[in-house]
Amino acid sequence: MTEAKRSKGTLTIYDVARLAGVSIASVSRVLNGQGTPRPETRERVMRAVGELSFVPDASARALSNGLKEVVGVVFRRGGEATFEDEDESLLFIDGINRGVEVAAQRRSYDVLVSSVGVHDSHASTRIAGVAGKSDGIILHDRMLSAVGIARLAEMIPIVTLAGSPTRASVNVGCDNDSGMRALVNHLAGDHGYRHLAYLSGHADSPDNRARARVFEAAATAVGAQIQTGPDWQGNYSASGGAQVIASLLARGGALPRAIVCANDQTALGVIHALARQGLRVPDDVAVTGFDDVPVARHLHPSLTTIRQPIEQMGATAFEVLYSRISGQGGESNIVLPVRLMLRESCGCAPASPVTPSLGVGG
Repeated sequence: MTEAKRSKGTLTIYDVARLAGVSIASVSRVLNGQGTPRPETRERVMRAVGELSFVPDASARALSNGLKEVVGVVFRRGGEATFEDEDESLLFIDGINRGVEVAAQRRSYDVLVSSVGVHDSHASTRIAGVAGKSDGIILHDRMLSAVGIARLAEMIPIVTLAGSPTRASVNVGCDNDSGMRALVNHLAGDHGYRHLAYLSGHADSPDNRARARVFEAAATAVGAQIQTGPDWQGNYSASGGAQVIASLLARGGALPRAIVCANDQTALGVIHALARQGLRVPDDVAVTGFDDVPVARHLHPSLTTIRQPIEQMGATAFEVLYSRISGQGGESNIVLPVRLMLRESCGCAPASPVTPSLGVGG
């Protein structure tokens, strides 16, 4: 018996989706009158239904109706903030989530956003609760171990951000290596700074670890003196960055010529703390960030940083997750290019040109 002549009872919406060249989610929406599928999508689905003489049986209807058309997004909250309303700003996280939401709307999906505390001992339970209400889930930063991700992947597809790809999940991130290397080379090579410090983010963050590793290697390669370690441990927040500087100065510690921050929000806190001590940026201490959140270019001095395509990361994460929900394959690790943004906080002139993109997309 040929494929075209096989029993109708063996056909599923997977067969319809394959013949129509669309996802099972699209087939589900067309057959159940849900959402607003594009006219061309509806036509392709109905043509495939006709060619296959497909009639949904009870199990096929259950499968098609089983899609919630919801994706979950979970991010980490910081601890106590000394800057009023800092936690509400969530500059980088907001950008990611906006990208997820815009991409989801194009697919007629809703987004369920939740958060867990940095030290939340029930994080896995909370994440599992979101997963139970979703067709797939996107996890910001590191919130679950590889074992925890594997267990969750038994329930639904998973995409991580700033994580590591596993057999059970896909990771979407940016090119930390080329970004940090370009930044260190600019500080040491173009400005001649020989004493650099790295003010880190969360100790368990894969992004932070990658940036710290490249910082040390690049700075050592150009013969710069470096400061890292527990005294320079931040937490990706402005208050965390400010506290590191305040503690260092209170102990009478010597400041480096340039401070490379794990992210822009940390840099905001560093600039604030230095100003309170009467120190000028970049005259006394140069400061750089990583992310290029919108406020970075409006600071005084404007912030030299590495631009990540923040919203694109969120949109890419959703599209990858959507492919997995639809039963399609794809790459396990996607790396997006970054760009060095030269501004005043490193000692560059205000009108410095933007350098070309660094790295290649995965």
